[in-house]
Amino acid sequence: MDSEAPELLFFAAIFLPSLAVSIRRLHDTGRSGWWVLIGFVPCVGSIVTIIFMTTEGERGQNRYGADPKELPTYQ
Repeated sequence: MDSEAPELLFFAAIFLPSLAVSIRRLHDTGRSGWWVLIGFVPCVGSIVTIIFMTTEGERGQNRYGADPKELPTYQ
């Protein structure tokens, strides 16, 4: 059995959802999903990514959809 197959499966299972969540978070802040590529810039890219991910999202609806904080909750 190939020893790399489980590693590749694990990588795909973790990477794709992480990428989707990162792009969704950037959309909450009003930025394009392409900003996720700035993480590939050494040193500065990771700092900028952390700042973008921790910034509060835009209030109200933006071009990517409604504000998730304003959606009704079901109890």
